[in-house]
Amino acid sequence: MLKIYNTDVETNQFGQIEEFKKGCWINLVNPSEEEIQLVCENLKIQDDFIRYALDYEEKARIDIEEDDETILFVVDTPTTEKREGAEIYTTVPLGMIIVRDDFFITVSLRKNKVIKEFEKIRVKNNIQTYKKSRFLLQILYANSALFLKYLKQINKESEVAEHTLKNTTRNEELLKLMNLEKSLVYFQTSLKSNESVMEKTMRGKIIKLYEEDEDILEDAIIENRQAIEMAKIYNDILNSTMDTYASIISNNLNDVMKFLTSITIILAVPTMIASFWGMNVALPLQYHKLGFIITVAISIVLTIIVTLWLKKKDFLD
Repeated sequence: MLKIYNTDVETNQFGQIEEFKKGCWINLVNPSEEEIQLVCENLKIQDDFIRYALDYEEKARIDIEEDDETILFVVDTPTTEKREGAEIYTTVPLGMIIVRDDFFITVSLRKNKVIKEFEKIRVKNNIQTYKKSRFLLQILYANSALFLKYLKQINKESEVAEHTLKNTTRNEELLKLMNLEKSLVYFQTSLKSNESVMEKTMRGKIIKLYEEDEDILEDAIIENRQAIEMAKIYNDILNSTMDTYASIISNNLNDVMKFLTSITIILAVPTMIASFWGMNVALPLQYHKLGFIITVAISIVLTIIVTLWLKKKDFLD
């Protein structure tokens, strides 16, 4: 998908256009080969930077191409996806390319909420596509804020799963906690990579920054660091919770095995007595008219004694 947006310098009106114009924003989402070639031919750039951003395994980094006068910024953005019927949080790369201070390109494998927010009417007045450095920093800030939003959602979902586990230990809830723990690991790794990109931008003079731009970048770095701390805290809590419930499940299993073993011992008493009196040999009370009743009574008494003893030893709790 290819969309072109532009902010008019005179009227400051933001809108979608159909042609490539100096100062415009070109948004590529899972572009086709024809769309990639169209952009490259009109902007007179190589397609390497666009394809880098379309690599799912691409890491957050900054790359500069002196020949084409282009700068590539790659950051990880949070998203959700379905895996084996479960929704998990993960990250995908987002590429931002500044071309000769003339064009600004965003490239991603799929639609993400960061770019969608900038396409909405309520934020269009804050976008000046011709101010490419500021636009890039606004995206970085929005991306850090989105990480914080997703982290809060993860925390709420983990609390719900923990509450459910208190009442019943189900595999579904344990798998949910495991997926959330995996998501936090993804987020921590991506946030640290994004932090490196932003700090390099701040100190490397890679793009021209005005005072207001530096404030936006500093806010983005602060938000990102806060997200890193939250991810670490939530991950530590989740690890502790998983260990605790693993111990609880193990203890519950031991209790069940102990109870079943005790029941087996109790049932073995009357079975053993019935086996003795069922033998084809001379036995006490063999010819007594109340022999059967006495044998049953002995079985009941011995069973009660064994039950009370096991109860005293806490095998039947």
